Amino acid sequence: MPQESDPRAAVEAVWRIESARLVGALARVTGDFALAEDLAQEALAEALISWPRDGVPQSPAGWLMTVGKRRAIDHFRRSSALTDRYAALARDLSEGEAAAGASRGAAGPLAGSWEGAGPGGVGAGASHSDLLWDPDRIDDDVLALIFVACHPVLSRESSVALTLRVVGGLGSEEIARAFMVPTATVQARITRAKKTLAAAQVPFEVPAEQDRPERLSQVLSVIYLIFTEGSTATAGSTLMRTDLAHEAIRLSRVLAQLLPQEAEVHGLLALLELTAARFPARLDPEGRPVLLDHQDRRRWDRSAIRRGSAALRRAATVGRGLGAYGLQAAIAECHTTSPRFEDTDWDRVVVLYEALGQLAPSPVVDLNRAVAVSMAEGPATALRIVDRLRTDKTLQGSHLLPTVRGELLTRLGRANEAREELEEALRLCGNEAERQVLRTKLDALPAST
Repeated sequence: MPQESDPRAAVEAVWRIESARLVGALARVTGDFALAEDLAQEALAEALISWPRDGVPQSPAGWLMTVGKRRAIDHFRRSSALTDRYAALARDLSEGEAAAGASRGAAGPLAGSWEGAGPGGVGAGASHSDLLWDPDRIDDDVLALIFVACHPVLSRESSVALTLRVVGGLGSEEIARAFMVPTATVQARITRAKKTLAAAQVPFEVPAEQDRPERLSQVLSVIYLIFTEGSTATAGSTLMRTDLAHEAIRLSRVLAQLLPQEAEVHGLLALLELTAARFPARLDPEGRPVLLDHQDRRRWDRSAIRRGSAALRRAATVGRGLGAYGLQAAIAECHTTSPRFEDTDWDRVVVLYEALGQLAPSPVVDLNRAVAVSMAEGPATALRIVDRLRTDKTLQGSHLLPTVRGELLTRLGRANEAREELEEALRLCGNEAERQVLRTKLDALPAST
């Protein structure tokens, strides 16, 4: 890697790209997930000191891995005498350094082996190490890392924080900003997640074939939750947090590469790509939300649409029919491939929502189906569907139900009832950008009669 004019930026860039592989490899060689994450963070801290002083190494990822392994040796040396793990790790590092030296024409291992390392365990030649890790193990390491971070023993909030930290490479401050919570809360969630994994003795491994579907569902759910928060923030002044949404897309792409025969992985990737394709048109120049029927479709990201459609075709090819994420992606494709809002194939959207409701029953799915029905058959039919959902506890406390009901009542000319619903939605909504939309709808209603 060439020398960077800004070593700190180089550290951040390498960390974002390589952190999952680094933590995964360290977890494999140490057998301790929490320790591996700590070691990786120590390697990162060492890079922030060394690279500005000594220059960016030729193989930055290999440098981080070498430092991480040496810190692991220091840890085992402090915690016990020469254990089998300590000896194996030292032998692995020494053999790797010998190979690295040979590849550069050196007579032996890097100058300054771990025995002669100074504070922090970094030898004199570490900054030029081209050690990385066994390429045949990279995929398994990252995949195991994703499954561990999304393990069912963890709460959803802890899984999200841990996934963004160890797989996405985000810092606690970044995660806290994305979810509008204090940094201390994110740090507490990550710490609690590590302790829970240790207490449950969760092994660092890819689940067995028979256990994978259930565990994969949790992984997909966590990634989808990250994207959903980025796509439409639950709180704050902005409608979207695109950095968070794009991080979820990146995680989905990684997962699709690691599990190419899993249809729902491709289905999720298709859904995220097709949904994100509309991001450029979702806000006006003043940052106000623009609803789907008023968006300038020329601003949609055509590359994302092509990627999403390709992933959707892949999901249909490798699976036996589309799953829940694939069906949602097919609905998104109906929107993104329609030249105008009026040309949307609403009948097909209704059918897809009906199939989704059979496969993954949910009041939110029913609510979305009602919106599609209102476009295909009219607001009166849709209102009957929505009214059946008013007693559902899942939607109580959410602004979604009164928002949809207020819109349907507006279209039916029942302004007074619509006003009550939209005012209730305004009271329940926590996102200021969405609240602006609701105020606009309220202002557009005729005077009370």
